[in-house]
Amino acid sequence: MAMTVHVDVVSAEEEIFSGLAEFVALPGESGELGILPGHMPLMTRIKPGAVRLKLPNQQEEELIFVAGGILEVQPGRVSVLADTAIRGHDLDEAKALEAKSKAEETLKNQSSQLDYARAQGELAEAIAQLAAIQRLRKRGH
Repeated sequence: MAMTVHVDVVSAEEEIFSGLAEFVALPGESGELGILPGHMPLMTRIKPGAVRLKLPNQQEEELIFVAGGILEVQPGRVSVLADTAIRGHDLDEAKALEAKSKAEETLKNQSSQLDYARAQGELAEAIAQLAAIQRLRKRGH
């Protein structure tokens, strides 16, 4: 049997995933992070993107979209505390495309630095959602 680590993915609204995984990959602040059982303790911010979980006895990876948050790795436990988290199969491409368009329009017609910063964040989140949807499509879901 493969080695596993307990993983929790939670958002402000709900617990999205709690269980064992053989591997966790997610977008860290400085690049893609890969977590295997026995990883050294770590705490870092995460960027919008897909959390990929390799579950025991399951061929396909589980995908969860997160819109930023915090990753904490402790011996035997990985915690993803996400600002927003959506299961991969619940992502809505039409909504993501609409959000991307709105953010791009706001960036063109900026009225203040605050609007610009908010629009940049919304654009990054929409692009990350679309990338997660594309990844799911490539897998044939």
